[in-house]
Amino acid sequence: MGERQTRLEVLRYLREREERSAYGWALSTEVQPRLQHSVQAAAAQGLAELADREMRAELSAHEGRPVLWAARLSPQGHDVLAYLQASPAPAPRSAPPEAGEQIVELRPSQMDALRVYVNLLPGLCVPPADGLVERVRTAHFDRPNNRWRMALTHEQIETVAYAFYLRAHSGSAAEANQFTREYGITYRPEVAVAPARMGA
Repeated sequence: MGERQTRLEVLRYLREREERSAYGWALSTEVQPRLQHSVQAAAAQGLAELADREMRAELSAHEGRPVLWAARLSPQGHDVLAYLQASPAPAPRSAPPEAGEQIVELRPSQMDALRVYVNLLPGLCVPPADGLVERVRTAHFDRPNNRWRMALTHEQIETVAYAFYLRAHSGSAAEANQFTREYGITYRPEVAVAPARMGA
């Protein structure tokens, strides 16, 4: 199990113990020594809290026996679990595209630019194509190839090109140029002609 997964399992364990505890603390008698080490590592990252001497004395009084060690989630630890629960699971890499879709692979800088665009909602005059926001949220990161993978419709792909068009006009054209080379799509706005003013 990786370090990140181990950390999340420890946070889940602490939350479970807190919910069962009358005082909101996981006590040393309830946490195996090997897990105590992982809890202390989580505390070093600000994700858990260890009871100080005064709190241990208070818990000892409640328990009627010495409490030598106790821990609970920090507010940040609670929020990590809440964020994890609210986040959709990434799309599996093996999921084939449905009819009318194709796999699009974006470099990290391209994905960053696309996320900036979708996060502008609801203030956009040209909003993303239907379903694109969810595809961005559930994109799969292909670590060996350093690419974000999504199955997108043609309309969604055109929206991606529009995001890179905005990026090109506000900083870097690299993302748009890469996308054009790889997918042959470039966003080009229609030339707008303003109506004549009254009395002109």
